This record gives sequence, C-alpha cells and structure tokens, in this order.
Amino acid sequence: MEADDVSVREQLFHNRVRETIICVLLFTCLYIVSYLILTHFKKTAEFVTDDIEDATVNKIALWLCTFTLSVAVCAVLLLPISILSNEVLLTFPQSYYMQWLNGSLIHGLWNLVFLFSNLSLVFLMPFAYFFTESEGFAGSKKGVMARVYEAVVLLLLLALLVLGIVWVASALLHDNIARKSLYDLWEYYLPYLYSGISLFGVLLLLLCTPFGLSRMFSVTGSLLVKPRTALCGVSPTVITLHSHLLLSLIGCCCFFLFVFPAEMRRKASPWQRNLGYPLAMLMLLALTVMCVLMVCFNVLELLLDETAMPRGMEDPHLGMASFSMFGSLGAAVQVVLILYLMVSSVVGFYSSPLFTSLLPRAQDTNLTQIIANCVSLLILSSALPVFSRTLGITRFDLLGDFGRYNWLGNFYIVFLYNMLFAGLTSASLIKTVTWAVQRELIRAFGLHRLPLTVSRSTVPFRLLLASGLSKIQ
Repeated sequence: MEADDVSVREQLFHNRVRETIICVLLFTCLYIVSYLILTHFKKTAEFVTDDIEDATVNKIALWLCTFTLSVAVCAVLLLPISILSNEVLLTFPQSYYMQWLNGSLIHGLWNLVFLFSNLSLVFLMPFAYFFTESEGFAGSKKGVMARVYEAVVLLLLLALLVLGIVWVASALLHDNIARKSLYDLWEYYLPYLYSGISLFGVLLLLLCTPFGLSRMFSVTGSLLVKPRTALCGVSPTVITLHSHLLLSLIGCCCFFLFVFPAEMRRKASPWQRNLGYPLAMLMLLALTVMCVLMVCFNVLELLLDETAMPRGMEDPHLGMASFSMFGSLGAAVQVVLILYLMVSSVVGFYSSPLFTSLLPRAQDTNLTQIIANCVSLLILSSALPVFSRTLGITRFDLLGDFGRYNWLGNFYIVFLYNMLFAGLTSASLIKTVTWAVQRELIRAFGLHRLPLTVSRSTVPFRLLLASGLSKIQ
C-alpha cells in the first residue's frame, strides 16, 4: 500500500513538473515574439539617451509591456489550443507520445492566463505607466529606487480608489452583500472586479468586431494585387497603416512582420492577379457569413435549450467527444473563426475614430503609447474566450475562473448580446457590399468621369439604369 502511495505521489510530481516545463517553454516563445514586435514599434531615441536613469526605467517598462503582450497572445491561443488538443486526443487516444497532452495541462494553462492577465491589467501596466512618469518624491534622493517608491505609492492609492468604486457598485446592486468585510476581498471583491473588466472587454468586442469585419475587405484588398491594376512606380509606402497592422498580427502567429515588397506585386503572375484577389474576398465573405449564421443558430438554441448558455467547467474531459457536430473539420473551422474574429476586432479597434491615435508606427511609437496598446490588446484578448463561447462559435465550456463571471448566467444579457452582434455584423456587411457594388457600377458605366462638383452619391439609380441600358443598346 505504501509503495502504491509513493508511486502515485511520484506520478503526480512528474506530471506537475512536466506541465510547468511545457508552460514555461510556451510562454518563453511568446515572450520572445512579443519582444521582437515591441522593439519593431518602439521609438529608439527613448532607450538610447544620455540619461542612464531614464533609459533604465524605459527598459524595465518595456519588459513589463512585453510580459503583458505575451499574456495577451496566450489568451488568444487558449481556445484554439484547447479545441485542437481535444481533437488530437480523439485521433490518437492510446499514443505514447501524446500522454503529456491532458486536461490537467489545459486547465492549468487557463488558470495561469487568468492570473497573469489580471495581474498585468491591475498592477503591472499601471505600475509601468507611473514608473515612467514619476521623478521621485520632493526632497528624496534621485534614482531608480526613488521612482519605484513613488510608483508604488501611486499604485496603492489607485488600488484603494478602485476598491472603493467596486464597494460602492456592489452596494448599489447588492445591498446585503456589500456589508461584507475586507476579509472577503479575495473571495468576493476581486472576482467582482474581474467580472466587470470582462464585461467591459466583451462589450468592446461587440462594438469593434462588426466594424472590423467590414473593414477586413478593404484592408485585405490593400495587401493583394487587384485584377487589371498597374502598380508601376508605386513605392512600398502604398501599404496603409491598417494593412501594416494586419501583417503584424499575422506575424505574431506565423512570421514576424512579413511585408510583401512592391517588386513582388509588380511581378505577380496573371493567375495571382485574376484569381488570388477574388478568392481572398470570397473567403472573407464566407467566414463572415458563417459567423453570422452560427450566431443566429445559437440564438435559436438559447430559446430552446438551456445547455446553450455559457457556463464554467471544472474538469475538462478531453478526448471523450468532439466539441463540433462535424468532427475534426468543424473543430478546425471553429479555430479559424476564433482567430478571424480576433484579427477583425483588432482591426475594428484601431479603425474606430476613438482609438485611431493609438495605432502604432514602426520605430516611432513612444512608451506611453506602447503601454496603452498593450492594455487594449490584453482587454480584447482576455475577453475572447468568453466572447466566442457566448456567441456559440464553439461549444468548449470556459475553464477555471473564466466561467465564474456573474453576468454569464443571465439569459437576457446573453440573448441580447447575440442579437446585437448578429444585427450589427449583418448591417455592416450589407453596407460594405452595397457601397462596393455601387462603386463598381459607377465605374462600369463611366460615371466616375463626372465633374467633381457633381456628387456621385446623389446620382439617382434611374440614371445608372438608363446609362446601362444605353450601353447595352
């Protein structure tokens, strides 16, 4: 009996060590990629200065930003990794080389991402901002530690202010629960704060994703060679800022900032010109329509089946059944849709008038702007698992503390959220397609040669139709 207990303890110890090594290796790779991305956008003059103190402070703040960005990327990959792991275990249930891939590893990864995302959002990023803006208390000895002391004091004051706001909000919403003492800080007030932050992130995704889905067509079109388009004399700066941002996002997963040079676009073959662009546009249209249809189907399920509600899951039983009714192919489509929604939300975020000023520029982004971008991306990415499960993009239930948000059990919030997303996305898609068709009709009928004093938007449809009939005759 004692030998069996020892063997069980040894097995648990080895499993924990193996999971720790895997998580450290994954996070190290993401940290390196994030650091390369931030060094591509940072302003070099802020890190190469005569003031050694300022350079040291900026480097420490950059390391904190790198940690935050790597956590954001890991949060984006949570659902894809979990879904693909389940399909791998279904395909190779008895494989010796897949024993390391289990529910304990996935559950631990979700818990780590939840912990680090809230740590970065509540403590590290505010500290990084206060650290770069501080100069030390008046009368104290100047140096890095003086800035640390001032930043820590400001962070404590901010924490007291936020906790006071949370207490007041809980008192307004739940009067009987608000009488809890400060001993319940960890059990009640912090989860309440996390629930509010997640709700804000999900609402931000609701606003940015439909707009980003409509913007994806123009952004992707600027990256591809359009049919019958002469690019002679076009410099590489023809790629817009949004296109450069999209390439940077793709580089996070595949390569690092891979930009198509203008020479390759000029030398594109007729197949690439006449086939690549239409296929890309059709693929984007198919993905967008598929997202809308899945959300509409989820709305029907919410009305008919209680299990369609998003909920938490304590023990992920991986390798038991597929999370898609279409098997491995459906799971692969779910992964593609989740990543597509994330890219679209980021494009929509930076395309909105409120956040256009945050758009990073290569070698010309100051540290304060980098901190703001890391916070924004972390809010969007940490809300992505809840966003995808709420819309019914995947049936993989939320693990760990991601499934303990207070508002997830409210049917009216979830139902209204699905309806708003389907309506906003459909309206944006219809508007984009309508304007594109109108632009092509104006171009085909030669109305783009009208004088600039004549507004093309005021050209009636009867004029378009009469011009088209005259051309046919």
